[in-house]
Amino acid sequence: MIKAVIFDLDGVLVSTDEYHYLAWKLMADKEKIEFSREINNRLRGVSRMASLEIILENAKRKYSEKEKQELAELKNNLYRDYLNELRPDDLLSNAVEIIKYLKSKDIKVAIGSSSRNTPKILNQLKITNLFDAISDGNNITKSKPDPEVFLKACESLNLTPKECLVVEDATAGIEAANACGMKSVAINDAKNSNLADYKINDLIELKKIV
Repeated sequence: MIKAVIFDLDGVLVSTDEYHYLAWKLMADKEKIEFSREINNRLRGVSRMASLEIILENAKRKYSEKEKQELAELKNNLYRDYLNELRPDDLLSNAVEIIKYLKSKDIKVAIGSSSRNTPKILNQLKITNLFDAISDGNNITKSKPDPEVFLKACESLNLTPKECLVVEDATAGIEAANACGMKSVAINDAKNSNLADYKINDLIELKKIV
């Protein structure tokens, strides 16, 4: 029986993909590194440093660890500047409605996101208080497809993995859910994966699953 739904944040409840792309593009242009939307698609569900390594595949020189940290920090600062533009109206279709529906059925809701900017995003969207637990890039050491972020959310809820359902828009997230024995729901880009237990076009369809 499903007792909790763990939502990935970016691409599921809100889309800040364009902000990520613009921030990485500014950083890459500064370093004269080729960066395209095709390359950007490879960064979905991947941690900041792992994303940087993908971008640096096209670099014309090697970067030291110190330089990599500086580039990652530059990108994050640019991204956070863009996040200041986020408003509750930017929430994706039926996001708040489905969360309130789940809570009315005594199903707990949590965030399972690899992003360290999760608190800022939730605050900008004014939805922090809707969640029973938040697991994000600030309390994990391994990014998806490692299941750590979902397991920590599960622990915070005092539930077992089998009692949790994960909603993800990235294949790496579906893999992470499957790795720890949680049921998974694919939305948006993750629907291209055959690994998910369910596929939906809109969050409101979760009513049929839980």
